[in-house]
Amino acid sequence: MLALHCTMAFGGAWAGFAKHTGEQVKLIAPDMASHGASADWDMHSDYADTVLAGSLAAMDDAPMDIVGHSFGGATALRIAVMYPERVRSLTVIEPVLFCAGAARDPAAIEAYDKVAQPFHQAAEAGDWETAAREFNSQWSDVAPPWDKVPERTRAAMVRAVPVVQDTRAFLYEDTAGLLQPGGLDAMQVPTVIMRGELAHPAVIATNDALAQIMPNAVQSVITGAGHMAPISHPKLVAEVVLDLLARS
Repeated sequence: MLALHCTMAFGGAWAGFAKHTGEQVKLIAPDMASHGASADWDMHSDYADTVLAGSLAAMDDAPMDIVGHSFGGATALRIAVMYPERVRSLTVIEPVLFCAGAARDPAAIEAYDKVAQPFHQAAEAGDWETAAREFNSQWSDVAPPWDKVPERTRAAMVRAVPVVQDTRAFLYEDTAGLLQPGGLDAMQVPTVIMRGELAHPAVIATNDALAQIMPNAVQSVITGAGHMAPISHPKLVAEVVLDLLARS
């Protein structure tokens, strides 16, 4: 199974999930550029394309089950559309492909963008520590207050956060063409679209839109979870994924 992590995390974020999938699953969890042990993004190439290439390089030749969280989920959708023959099943957990949500509930996406303004302002000013703190507060429902986060973890987040601005065209403008005819609407891969019960309305709109678009997809809601369900509720997430594997 290929496991693709969210922004400002790393492959090790899947450790709890892996514990609950057991020996029947061999998990491959690469670090995105500027995350974990991977090299820094060059800040010139298209970041979404860079992550796509790294994810494909980590895959086996035989079809794989893929699970992706947040930006990793959006990347997983892209792999499944572009290379369906390489995907046996697909689980996307709160994929932030907001172009899909905007078509269904533009007010929900606009509301999230207002919440995200302090992050965008800090990023535009090159204040990466403030940007990392704001991004973390918006998305992580499991992290302690910023001043309680270990210094090493804060440094890793500051290192990673510059990638976020470069993903906007992919996530908001559908530059990969996933919503075009013959994209997600033609995908036959068995799919679960998952979210936390406490998901942001922008995520709910996006998941609902994807479930309507994708012909072989079902939704799953993790009780009591927010955005970080793979970390906060790994056993429940693993149960949903294992059920999908059994049906694929």
